[in-house]
Amino acid sequence: MRPPTAEGTRVAASSKTISEIGQELFDLLKAYAKQETVDPLRSLGRYLGFGLGGASLLSLGVFFLAMSALRAMQTQTSVFEGFWSWVPYLIVVIGLAVVIGVSVKTVSRVTKSGLVSGSGSTSGSKVTGSDDTASEEDAA
Repeated sequence: MRPPTAEGTRVAASSKTISEIGQELFDLLKAYAKQETVDPLRSLGRYLGFGLGGASLLSLGVFFLAMSALRAMQTQTSVFEGFWSWVPYLIVVIGLAVVIGVSVKTVSRVTKSGLVSGSGSTSGSKVTGSDDTASEEDAA
């Protein structure tokens, strides 16, 4: 009896035992699982580490800038004395609220437009091929 053929070509008879094929399949599945889970998680961890570190340092800088603005308004001006001593605090809180609002709006706009790819690959990123596509996106 002839071995099965695929599109007119003969398939070579395998000289491997069932246990060798099973071990090969197990090794292949293990390598695939590592490629699809462990490696992306490593790159995600590095991405999150730099992101959280940068966000922490930026937040600390904004906080110190707000405190310096508060201190400057309290010591360098004579307008905010007596009853008006609470106004510098209000100004700083409003300024920080504006900074937070602009940051949240920017992050949500970037996330909605699809410019941020989750795994770092280009498959999920937005690519525009011509000016027609860009104008359609601007209209939406």
